Amino acid sequence: MPARRAAGGGVGGLATPEPLDGPVSLETRDLRCRYGVVVALDGVSVRVEPGLCVAVVGESGSGKTTLLRCFNRMVVPWAGEVRVAGADVARLSEVALRRRIGYVPQQGGLLPHWSVLRNVALVPTLLGRDDARAAAAGALDLVGLGAEEYGDRFPHELSGGQRQRAALARALAGRPAVLLMDEPFGALDAITRSDVQSAFAALRRSLEVTTLLVTHDLLEARLVADELIVMRAGRVEQRGPFDSLLATPATPYVAALLERALAGTRPEARP
Repeated sequence: MPARRAAGGGVGGLATPEPLDGPVSLETRDLRCRYGVVVALDGVSVRVEPGLCVAVVGESGSGKTTLLRCFNRMVVPWAGEVRVAGADVARLSEVALRRRIGYVPQQGGLLPHWSVLRNVALVPTLLGRDDARAAAAGALDLVGLGAEEYGDRFPHELSGGQRQRAALARALAGRPAVLLMDEPFGALDAITRSDVQSAFAALRRSLEVTTLLVTHDLLEARLVADELIVMRAGRVEQRGPFDSLLATPATPYVAALLERALAGTRPEARP
């Protein structure tokens, strides 16, 4: 994706990215990041091919969220490269970049004093689209929240699962080619979580969007993702489809993580 300068030189002299048409690749090269003396990323190189959904899994503190946030410049690494559709994000305006990438944080991030429809219309409005409300209504329909029934409600009038669906709709309303999701289902109860996971799994397979999903739940990753990246202490331990990791775990850590994830699914572990 060649970058161009916006009229007036972009934001802070940085280039404004071209619209991301169709699914695009995500890539890091020898990425390094630290918070004080704590190393968050220690030489991470990964690539997500266009249109794939890749889940980043691992325990708390493994670097999952830091890696995710490097792609929309919410975190700036001290070394290495981050590329979206081949463009170095360090040379792009972070404001323009974020408007081209869908982002779903753990708690949804809906503005409480805005209606659901206005929340979902935020990005297409910022992009200057004349059809922002129609785009928002279409995105709500995609996630199973009809605009006529839910559009005028406020976030506190929705259930937890409905709020997460609305947050997903907001991320999709700008027609992004990239979707970043940070523990999007983690705050939901077990039944609601299962329903929203299944809805997302079906939805993302119908959309052409490159997705990076952070989760600590390997079974969730197995359901929604094409491949998994297992991280530990800021490094990649193994990458591949779930069944490949299960058949040949590369390290004792990966084996232990899989063992713990599968323990609760065995008949003898059920009450």
